[in-house]
Amino acid sequence: MYSIIRQLDEKRAAARMGGGQKRIEAQHAKGKLSARERIELLLDPDSFEEWDMFKGHRCYDFGMANQSVPGDGVVTGYGTINGRMVFVFSQDFTVFGGSLSEAHAEKIGKIMDHALKVGAPVIGLNDSGGARIQEGVASLAGYADVFERNVLASGVIPQISLIMGPCAGGAVYSPAMTDFIFMVKDSSYMFVTGPEVVKTVTHEEVTAEELGGAITHTTRSGVADLAFENDVEALMMTRRLFSFIPSSNKEKPPIVPTDDTVERMEMSLDTLVPVSPNKPYDIKELIVKVVDESDFFELMPDHAKNIVIGFGRMNGQTVGLVANQPLVLAGCLDIRSAIKAARFVRFCDAFNIPIVTFVDVPGFMPGTAQEYGGIIKHGAKLLYAYAECTVPKVTLITRKAYGGAYDVMSSKHLRGDVNFAWPSAEIAVMGPKGAVEIIFREEKSDPAKITAREKEYKEKFANPFIAGHRGFIDDVIMPHETRKRICRSLAMLREKKLENPWRKHGNIPL
Repeated sequence: MYSIIRQLDEKRAAARMGGGQKRIEAQHAKGKLSARERIELLLDPDSFEEWDMFKGHRCYDFGMANQSVPGDGVVTGYGTINGRMVFVFSQDFTVFGGSLSEAHAEKIGKIMDHALKVGAPVIGLNDSGGARIQEGVASLAGYADVFERNVLASGVIPQISLIMGPCAGGAVYSPAMTDFIFMVKDSSYMFVTGPEVVKTVTHEEVTAEELGGAITHTTRSGVADLAFENDVEALMMTRRLFSFIPSSNKEKPPIVPTDDTVERMEMSLDTLVPVSPNKPYDIKELIVKVVDESDFFELMPDHAKNIVIGFGRMNGQTVGLVANQPLVLAGCLDIRSAIKAARFVRFCDAFNIPIVTFVDVPGFMPGTAQEYGGIIKHGAKLLYAYAECTVPKVTLITRKAYGGAYDVMSSKHLRGDVNFAWPSAEIAVMGPKGAVEIIFREEKSDPAKITAREKEYKEKFANPFIAGHRGFIDDVIMPHETRKRICRSLAMLREKKLENPWRKHGNIPL
């Protein structure tokens, strides 16, 4: 028996070495951790239960019969983060460059299947050269099997992808269908076709970093949510994100006790909105001053900065925060901001996370670039997301809420549950100057009359009371009591139940 146990220990030790010490050192030389080191940092100590450690490929072509490494380039299993169960796969670049084979895909598929059965999230640590060329179509079939599971798991269990090395070709589509994508600066990249193919086909010369690096995808494309300096920071921030979200769509997010009282007043908010309607201010100041202990986990901070999204807690309960940012493009909605916010709203709705919306929006961004780019259809995505959403929705208008953008931003008309406004709120079809020039166009040649008309329009609409008179605003509140009023509203809505009409699925304007 002892000899059998010794053999098992030897086999385990060999499997844990992956591609060998030399390749692990090469990984370290690039500033990257090994697949197993990443799992150790991500999960609670000694909580990882590994599966399929000894699984190998079944390819005999191109000399592969003599090249078999236990585990076949991916480490899979489950463990806990802060005591909560999560399934993990970590691709091992030291084994065949982390390339995906049929067996490799089967290992990933197995943990995804179990995650769905038990209602636990899946976190994928991606570091792969792509499909294993020696296996041909079997490798491609493996990718498709993973894609199918990504789709079936969407909205059922949270899926998080960390790109910690190369991710190219078909490999990019599995992360693309997950809920969040984190990248590591200077060592990770994602693209469908690499720089060499791009140069051959379009004659553009571009580096891998420029084409699909972390900065590119967190600023220009919006493919990734956050970029971090190194593997350790990325893994620690994944643990932090995990603390905000539930394990499945059948659960509510975890409650985190706080000493930050619901009744806390924030007097500085009374002067947050400038007297001049054209002067910007930072909406993030409002967010950090109303959430528990100023703890705001912002997502996509460098993409579509005219809207802010992220997670916080109010009285211990996770909330999704969506806010127009007056510092950027005056807080206008455009194509990129609408897509960014719509996907976040849909995630929150799928996983029972209440949504708090802070509104200061002068309208949709005008211009040919926006119209030709499809602002009508893309703007409708955010409208659709809010309208379909059944979780508790609390909305606060701080200043401007003009035109169709007022409707879109979780208004009472899209089944907003509680809609507040500050006394500085202006709710109207458009700003005073534009409105007056249309209504009283025959008086445009007389500046004195136009000025008087503008004053009349402001007195009528530069306040929240007309909307309040119609019941579109539930209350006009003092800025300093914002936290208290939102927390009380969320507590009232905790057991909210609302179901949409039965359907296979809606047809969101994609």
